[in-house]
Amino acid sequence: MVGVDNFSKYGPVRRAFDDDPGYRLVEGDAKDAALLTELAMECDQVVAGAAMIGGISYFHEFAYDLLAENERICAATFDAAVKAFRDGRLRKITVISSSMVFESASVFPTPEGAQLTSPPPRSTYGFQKLATEFYARGAHEQYELPFTIVRPFNCVGIGERRALRDHDVMSGNVKLAMSHVVPDLVQKVLKGQDPLHILGDGSQTRHYTYGGDLAFGIRLAMESDRALNEDFNLSTARSTTVRELAALVWLKVHGPDKPLRLANDPPYEHDVQMRVPDVSKARDLLGFEATTPLEDVLDEVIPWIRDEIAAERI
Repeated sequence: MVGVDNFSKYGPVRRAFDDDPGYRLVEGDAKDAALLTELAMECDQVVAGAAMIGGISYFHEFAYDLLAENERICAATFDAAVKAFRDGRLRKITVISSSMVFESASVFPTPEGAQLTSPPPRSTYGFQKLATEFYARGAHEQYELPFTIVRPFNCVGIGERRALRDHDVMSGNVKLAMSHVVPDLVQKVLKGQDPLHILGDGSQTRHYTYGGDLAFGIRLAMESDRALNEDFNLSTARSTTVRELAALVWLKVHGPDKPLRLANDPPYEHDVQMRVPDVSKARDLLGFEATTPLEDVLDEVIPWIRDEIAAERI
């Protein structure tokens, strides 16, 4: 297994698998089609996962950069995959898309295919992720490159930190960690914010899915013959509003005796109200279900955020 990273988001980082004898990390730019082609020629699969990515404020601050940069990354990746499929041993490309392709959907739960019948995403990030799916379909149509598309929904877990390009964004009296709702709510509660600030009225509905579950789903999609030239929503089946999430975090940190008070901040333009997937296709074809309860995810995330605060990293 080979990974490519130019360390542009966080700077150099160490991962638990860095010293695994079956893994090699190459420091390089995912826009370098020649490098990607050289590496892909000896691989069975390419996972198209490199991208500029961040929280909701990121979509606005880097509206042009993430569109332009991610298109360059995507084109280089598919150029490499097409050549490696034709001249090497590559069997398939797996594309990591996003639930944001359904940004303008009006059917809930939203099934695979709705990205083709809904209005286009309003954010440049959502639009570009939809473009990655068309790259996959176009490369298959013209070059017969096999593909699988996976769309993770609201990944939650530990390990993400503030990026090098992050700017300070305040929510009440607390600086946001990453503009991702779960870590930001957790750190505000841990820092004693009261009333707790949330964006909008808190009715926004999401499916907070454990990162470990998503990793397993991606692996199933990579390995299953039933995933060939298919697309899948990967998500928990459980809907949670921001208000419900805030109440869960508050209860985990403060217990039942301290009442929760909420303050409503103006929402961002691209803060989608409903993002509710149909998860039946992944269940029926891949046997995938995201089973980790949100309460258990918070039991992992809250201590990690507490340690990050103590170390002054967020």
